[in-house]
Amino acid sequence: MPVYRPDDSVTLPLLEREPELAAAANAVDALCGSKRSGGLLVYRGAAGLGKTALLSEVRRLATGRCAVWSARGGETVTSVPFHVVRQLLQPALTAAEPASEPVDGLADARELLGDRYEIVGPALGIAPPGEQHADPQGVRDGLDALVERLAAVHGPLVLLVDDGQWADLETLAWLASFAERPAGGPPVLIVVAYRTEEAIGETEWFLQKIGVAAKLLVTLSELTSDATAELARAALGEHADDPFCREVWAVTGGNAYETVELLAKVRDSGLNPVEDFAGELRALGASARGTGLIARLEELGTATTRFAWAAAVLGTDISLDLAITLSGMSQEAAAECAERLRAARILVGTDPLEFVHPLIAGAVYRAIPPGVRTAMHGLAAWAVSRSGRGSAAAAPHLLEVHPDGDPELVEQLREAAAEHLAVGAPDAARRCLERALTEPPLESVRPQVLYELGCATLLTSPATTVGHLRAALDTPQLDEGLRVDVVFRLAQALTHNNQTGDAAHVVATEVARTEEGPDRMRLQGAHFLWEGVQAIEENGPERSRRLARLADGLTGRDNTERVLLMLRAFDGTARGESAEENVQIGERALIDGRLAPGVGWADTAWGFEPPALLGLSYAFADRLDRAESLFQEGLRAFEISGWSGGHLAFAHALVGYGHRRRGRLVDAEAYLRESLRLADRVGNGLPMHWDAACMLIDTLLARGHVDKALEAAERHAFAPPYSSSIVIPDAPCVRGRLLLALGRTKEAVAELEAAGQALTARGRHNIVMAPWALDLARAVADDDPRRAAHLASYARDRAERFGTHTAIGVALCCAASLKEGAEKVELLAQAVAHLEASPSAYELAVARVEYGIAAGFPAELACGLELAESCGADGLAERARRAMEARPAPR
Repeated sequence: MPVYRPDDSVTLPLLEREPELAAAANAVDALCGSKRSGGLLVYRGAAGLGKTALLSEVRRLATGRCAVWSARGGETVTSVPFHVVRQLLQPALTAAEPASEPVDGLADARELLGDRYEIVGPALGIAPPGEQHADPQGVRDGLDALVERLAAVHGPLVLLVDDGQWADLETLAWLASFAERPAGGPPVLIVVAYRTEEAIGETEWFLQKIGVAAKLLVTLSELTSDATAELARAALGEHADDPFCREVWAVTGGNAYETVELLAKVRDSGLNPVEDFAGELRALGASARGTGLIARLEELGTATTRFAWAAAVLGTDISLDLAITLSGMSQEAAAECAERLRAARILVGTDPLEFVHPLIAGAVYRAIPPGVRTAMHGLAAWAVSRSGRGSAAAAPHLLEVHPDGDPELVEQLREAAAEHLAVGAPDAARRCLERALTEPPLESVRPQVLYELGCATLLTSPATTVGHLRAALDTPQLDEGLRVDVVFRLAQALTHNNQTGDAAHVVATEVARTEEGPDRMRLQGAHFLWEGVQAIEENGPERSRRLARLADGLTGRDNTERVLLMLRAFDGTARGESAEENVQIGERALIDGRLAPGVGWADTAWGFEPPALLGLSYAFADRLDRAESLFQEGLRAFEISGWSGGHLAFAHALVGYGHRRRGRLVDAEAYLRESLRLADRVGNGLPMHWDAACMLIDTLLARGHVDKALEAAERHAFAPPYSSSIVIPDAPCVRGRLLLALGRTKEAVAELEAAGQALTARGRHNIVMAPWALDLARAVADDDPRRAAHLASYARDRAERFGTHTAIGVALCCAASLKEGAEKVELLAQAVAHLEASPSAYELAVARVEYGIAAGFPAELACGLELAESCGADGLAERARRAMEARPAPR
């Protein structure tokens, strides 16, 4: 199978790659066949073994049958975020701009990207970066959606990625996540080639993930002597004798690239390919690599060498204007140098230029004297910035400049980091800011760099954020205004890292040292927030009293007051205070019934916790319409912002829990499982996992799916020790309910008793949020009826204080479960009446079924069965059916 190299005058066969080519042919056939099945192929091996030639053959196989787009990593541009993705996808997007013909009816890139344009457009370089940090997971999800859309528009796609060992980490992260998508996805075949010896660190990890997902993973080997002889005769003629061919193999070691280059030099030199001249092959071969290549380059003259250096510093897609600037020569002289380098098979192309092979580019780059190379990178950074490409484009060169205490360079790196964050590349931003610290920055600027470094990793690595922000907080030159922001971000990161107690302590320390005024009040709000979401605190009732006193006179005149009112409404909800009063307090936190600017879900000043707590207050107050509106607003806000990590996971959990409280159990389960899927992409054992897992287990138990609830508990380690943050609904209570359902009554009683002691000591008595007393009463009823009655009485008293129909209804059901005869029937009738006035359909279904069974009312039982089925409460529905079947037939 022939492979054409543009700098050769002959076509050479691609040998000893039959299995790899057969797999590629099968993959292309499957892609373009009736079922249009995509896939992933990976070719790896040492440099020069023919990976690029294999990709060329895949291109030949696919051309004319489907769209083929390609990209290549570059040794000097590995730090450029989405560099390879842009090469792959930009042509398809720029071809759809309004100035050109529409693509299958699509007018432009904005229409292709839809509502993801502001999220993905900056990463692809077709839209300006926004002001907010883009969530990397949101960008990856947007790229997935874009590729699906492009496949729908263009038909099957082949995406070729060469030199994957030098691909940017952002592209590799996307390729790895895209490769792990389940079967049945869009008709896209991805083919990746990379050098094994140069894939290190995170790059190696991502490439290994891609390899695991691949249909075919091939490690290429060197050519045999027979294949080398066949190549020699194809290039030089059949008269090339065996000893000469064996020497070609000995000189090149079977390396395909070096073999082709050596044969080209033999052909150009007019050397007779017979044994008498085989001794000259080693000298010719040496000129194709390493020091021999550099010596050959130097023979072309000082000016040409310097031009080659400039090209090597620029890397890939080499702009002629930038190369002229770096080499410091006229356009005419540069054109002559470029022509000499093309003739020497070092460069190809005109503008942009490119090295014939990455091996040549690497050899030339490493041959530049270190001091000269650093200076050229500095000049390249200046030239790129001056050309209008921005600080982010100059960043790869800025990173290579020696530290010299240059304040201007620090500012450029900070600007580059901001651009990187805006396109969803926090790792690239981190590299810029870490480099800025080594410059070093001015002492007055250092805290700002540390703060920005902490913010750069907030969405992806809370633990890393904590380290940077602690360092900023310990800096003596930290400005007092910035200090508040640092403390707030640090507390937020600690909470997201399951260190809620540390978060509260950090803020308390700052409150004590801050004078009265807006900053101190904001810190107080943050302190109440992180104290309130702790699972355990030293003096909960006292904190609640302090919060109540502070919030009592607040009207919601600014965002700090609004947040304090949200926290007060939730604290009253958790304590089981009047639900109606809690709602009134929450209303004061809103403007015309909506969240104020600055305290919205995606606003970074306060985070998503305050609106989430307000929404939960509405949910437990039986104001599910308001709660669902808030939760849906959060979901939309995170989707619009492209935050597809922990924020979106938590939003799905909240929406799911809204469905759970409504009794839409099937919908609730779907949202909660999606929440856990999203959370798993961020990490393990984080607060978002606890909330979603707890809500899912609670929902599965309501559905009667005990085995699935147990499976979810085991999968997500839903057992002590619990999260340091509160979990909604209360985690020990839900685990106690699960143990009861499994028949492990003794363990359940211990779990529920411990939960009750912890919650009452903290002053938290909401029996819907934490139904420990309800389940414990039923658990001990047979062995200790007096204690059961006391627990049921406590639950009913607290339900009536809270005042919602849901709370009173479930308390009455609990009391009824401890009674017999007419008293039982009367309590259940009251429960049904209350729950009919509530939005809690599942709890109403339970009450109706139990009422129908206890009173012997077939109509009530049938009504309960119908409601249970509509809720998706399979276990309850089965109980109702068995009760109906057990009734004697009428005579």
